[in-house]
Amino acid sequence: MTNTPQAPIGSGFHAKSTAMEAIEGIDLTGKTAIVTGGYSGIGTETVRALASAGAEVIVPARRPEAAHEELEHLPGSIGVAEMDLADIGSVRAFADSFLATGKPLHLLINNAGVMACPEARVGPGWERQFGTNHMGHFALANALLPALKKADGARVIALSSTAHIRGDVLWDDPHFRETPYDKWRAYAQSKSANALFARQADQLWQGDGIRVFAVHPGGIFTPLQRHLPEEEIVAMGWKNADGTIPEQVRARFKTPEQGASTTVWAATSPQLDGMGGVYCENGDIARAATPDSPPWEDAREWIQDDAKAARLWEMSEEMLAEIA
Repeated sequence: MTNTPQAPIGSGFHAKSTAMEAIEGIDLTGKTAIVTGGYSGIGTETVRALASAGAEVIVPARRPEAAHEELEHLPGSIGVAEMDLADIGSVRAFADSFLATGKPLHLLINNAGVMACPEARVGPGWERQFGTNHMGHFALANALLPALKKADGARVIALSSTAHIRGDVLWDDPHFRETPYDKWRAYAQSKSANALFARQADQLWQGDGIRVFAVHPGGIFTPLQRHLPEEEIVAMGWKNADGTIPEQVRARFKTPEQGASTTVWAATSPQLDGMGGVYCENGDIARAATPDSPPWEDAREWIQDDAKAARLWEMSEEMLAEIA
């Protein structure tokens, strides 16, 4: 099947567009969406936008009480269910519960994630960021595939990041069993994996009318930074020593409402009909990187590699097979 070119289409949206602007004129009445991590940061704004357009939105949450508290004041049809992406048994139980309803699933937004955390293991010894950000969502999407096939033109969105630029998947040691752990390298490979998942899922599922996109939401101050000490945020230049935000960072970073816009656009825009498998940012399909690309934009070559996307899929299936 022909891949969609990794090049902007002139959507009319931009880095500072908001989720509500991206959803304007879209009617999701009668459609069902699942948004992981939909009770914090850009996830909440994604839920708000989808529900405002008439979708029934389900938020699987590791902390259901916190999710209820965050979402109970939002208008629309929004439900919460228990699920922990780091626990494949929990993921499968949630998916089975949804499949039992018999509903088609029109939108799956793989939004949740963990970033730059201390070294930890989940499942059968998987590195936590790879295990949660990639493997949990890989298991979820595959378990929900029957419901996605029931929908007329389902879309799946995998939240990636500009952090993919820091590096490809560590193909021979993705769980840092031999390689010294580096929290940013681990985050980078999980975000490259999210983009490669989108590429291969789109190849495998487009024959069933399912299209898949990877999305970089942009730089945003959200609870995703909870594992970063304040002094590290200052050292990275994201904040001044007095806690204020430098003007150049303020100009480049987004609000949560702006950060959710590319997700909402990729999930709902008719501009993307017949397309898929590409990495999006700033309300459009991202450019393919060149030697002149800035260090925080554009899709690097390894997330556009079909052979790597197929290799990751096979490797992920083998990892899931470890868990009965």
